[in-house]
Amino acid sequence: MTDQIVFADFERVDIRVGTVIDAEPFPEARKPALKLTIDFGGKIGVKTSSAQLTVHYHADQLIGRQVCAVVNFPPRQIGPFISEVLTLGMPDDDGSVVLIKPDFKVPNGGKLF
Repeated sequence: MTDQIVFADFERVDIRVGTVIDAEPFPEARKPALKLTIDFGGKIGVKTSSAQLTVHYHADQLIGRQVCAVVNFPPRQIGPFISEVLTLGMPDDDGSVVLIKPDFKVPNGGKLF
């Protein structure tokens, strides 16, 4: 069993949906990764993310795809790149990242609840 939290803890994590508008390889990263530029819509705007997605995804396949990300963590310096949001995924049987996304297109910036 995992540690339990109260609902207020969950509410503090701001998970939003956005559309990938640019993706490119990130060869400077210690682990294979892609640099993503994600549009979260009006209030949040465009943010960047380093994501270890190279097993199942190629950069050109991600453009136009909606993804979910935590948008209220502080930015992280990853090599020469600033990652502003944490793109969310789940591990497959081998531990490689599989993105989570809405089943249907939703407005950018929509908050998970």
